[in-house]
Formats: sequence, structure tokens, C-alpha cells
Amino acid sequence: MAIADPRTKGQRLPRSARRAQLLAAAQAAFVESGYHAAAMDDIAERAGVSKPVLYQHFPGKLELYLALLDERAGELEAAVRAALATTGTNKERVFATVAAYFEFVAREGQAFRILFESDLINEQNVAHRIEGAFTRCGEAFADAIAADTEMSRADAMVLAMSLTGMAQMSARNWVTLGTTVGQEEAARLVGQLAWRGLGGFPRSRPADGSAAEAASGESSAPA
Repeated sequence: MAIADPRTKGQRLPRSARRAQLLAAAQAAFVESGYHAAAMDDIAERAGVSKPVLYQHFPGKLELYLALLDERAGELEAAVRAALATTGTNKERVFATVAAYFEFVAREGQAFRILFESDLINEQNVAHRIEGAFTRCGEAFADAIAADTEMSRADAMVLAMSLTGMAQMSARNWVTLGTTVGQEEAARLVGQLAWRGLGGFPRSRPADGSAAEAASGESSAPA
């Protein structure tokens, strides 16, 4: 999401385009300075608009921050669900899900910091949104696990939250530590670790009662 050219200041834009422009400027300010240090004056200047225009769209800095959180949370959840819906083997879906987290943190502008490294976590509305995003991603993973294994939904949720937490932290550390390992290779390594664990849980017994597929290696793990 690129910041609008300041030369557009004063030009009339459709409301949706102006909102996207303001959110792009706000993201840059929050990532660079953090919530508390970022100023509405700075955000307006980055967007090339006057402060009254900024306040027409967002009553205050918190509302602007929450709107950004909602966008980033929605993007992450959509990416995880798309990865879990990948056609192919269960192993491929696991690798795709892990890769989705790495792709999220690698995006231009370090948008992941709004969701993964918020300095406003003690604000109830912020904490609720962040927790909700992570929980929904975990629930999507748990649904796939429970559908493909003999474990209960509760057990699947515990496992799913552990796996999503691992993917999140691994991706975040990969981008912040400045390792020389490339994105695809890093995602592959973490995906392999996740698959090794999931592969230990047998699939649900097939409808025909055959135990062979339930104990097979490639198809033994959930999505």
C-alpha cells in the first residue's frame, strides 16, 4: 500500500480512494514511530491532505489505528483460509498455511507490525481485535484438523493455536532478525517442522473401515 503523492493535496477523490490513501499514510507513520509517537499532523502531511479532511474520515487516531488493524487482520485470515483450501495433499496445505504467514510479514511497508507488534496492546479494543484475528486463524486450522483426524474439536483447537503461533513467531523472527535464509526456504523449513508433528496424528478411519489409509504416511496428517 503506497502513500499518496503529496501533489494530490486538494484534489477531490472518491471516498473509498481517500480512505485508502489515509490508511496508507497512517500505516507508514505507525510502523515508523509507533502509535503513541505518531501524530495526526504527520499522517495528514504524509497523505497530502489537510487535518480537517483526515478528521472527516476518522474522528481520532485510535479510530484510524483500529481501521488499520481490521484491514491487516482480514488480510491474514483470508490468506490462512485460502492456504487451507488449497487443493492437493494435506502436506501441501500445511506448507501453504505456513507460507501464508511468511508472505504476510514480507509485504511492503512492514504491515505485519500493526498486528504482530502493536504498542497499544493494553487498549481493550486493540487487544480484542488482535486476539480475534489469531483465534479465527486458529479456528480455521482446527476445523481442518478435526475433520481429518480422530481428535476432538477441543484438542484440535489446542493444536491449531500452537501451530499458528509457531508460524507467526517464525515468520516474524525471520523478517526482523535479518537472516540470510530466503523467504521460501525459511517457510519450507518451518512447514517441514509443522508437518512432522501433524504427521503423527492418524487420519479418521475411512468409511469402508479400511485401516490402511488411516495409518498411511503421506495422507496421515490433517490439513
